[in-house]
Amino acid sequence: MMPAENQTFFVPETFILTGIQGTEESQVWISIPFSVMYIVALFGNSLLLFLIGTERSLHEPMYLFLSMLAAVDLLLSTTTVPKMLAVFWFRAGEISFAACLTQMFFVHVSFISESAILLAMAFDRYVAICNPLRYTAVLTKPVIGKIGLGVFTRSFFLIFPFVFLMKQLKFCRTNLLPHTYCEHMAISRLACDNVKANLWYGVVMAILAIGLDAGLIGVSYGLILRAVFGLPSNGTRLKALHTCGSHVCVILMFYLSSFFSFFAYRFGHIIPGYILNLLANLYVVIPPMLNPIIYGVATKEILKWVIKVFYRCCGRSFLQS
Repeated sequence: MMPAENQTFFVPETFILTGIQGTEESQVWISIPFSVMYIVALFGNSLLLFLIGTERSLHEPMYLFLSMLAAVDLLLSTTTVPKMLAVFWFRAGEISFAACLTQMFFVHVSFISESAILLAMAFDRYVAICNPLRYTAVLTKPVIGKIGLGVFTRSFFLIFPFVFLMKQLKFCRTNLLPHTYCEHMAISRLACDNVKANLWYGVVMAILAIGLDAGLIGVSYGLILRAVFGLPSNGTRLKALHTCGSHVCVILMFYLSSFFSFFAYRFGHIIPGYILNLLANLYVVIPPMLNPIIYGVATKEILKWVIKVFYRCCGRSFLQS
């Protein structure tokens, strides 16, 4: 590295997203599954929001939390995938510094919000199974509204310092960003300043947000399991466990990928960069794609309304033809 006095520091007006390094010749082919997953995510989450918004029978706490999850998934995938596809298809990787920070902000806000929503859904299942007689009294619509406001307020105030820290950094090497979207650690690695503050704030934030949420979810499900195995009949136990099945699948998918991505980016120096990059890209499309599928298949009420919607549409098309 050059001595500090010989370095020319600058604040880049633009970054150039280079895509997944080492796969330049096959990025058009790589874009095909990403395009399909993005379309499925858009359609599935939009359909969930439409059904929950229009069907009064779905205006219950569990489905209102699910609509929040669908909105966050739409925000995450739409913030990242269109630019990702532009890089893959047209090599259109140029992005302004301000736009890059904005994208970074919404990506991380989405992650923190999704974690908090999963915690709220775990609390919903805890009240429904462990204290069913008070369910409607505890989870009223005003309470759900306050929880939703708290989710997004917490996410904003936890992630906004990242933007402030990034604006203080000085860059002296390059504006080539080896990624398909703006991620905090990827940008920090281009800086010539000491980025320990960025690194440790990310660690503390992950512990206080993602780690705390995961711990509280674990406690909730511990209490749920204790209550379930205290039920008198096997049929009642299976019915109670079935109501949690889809939520557990989504929780495992989110937290396993979150913790792997977090530790790999900070401590996994032996993992090739293109593999980390590819995993980071999958992380922003696979959960938004699978969440509505998991809930749609596992939740009878949603599946029933999905079938009704398709029956109406297909029936009208058949009659018109």
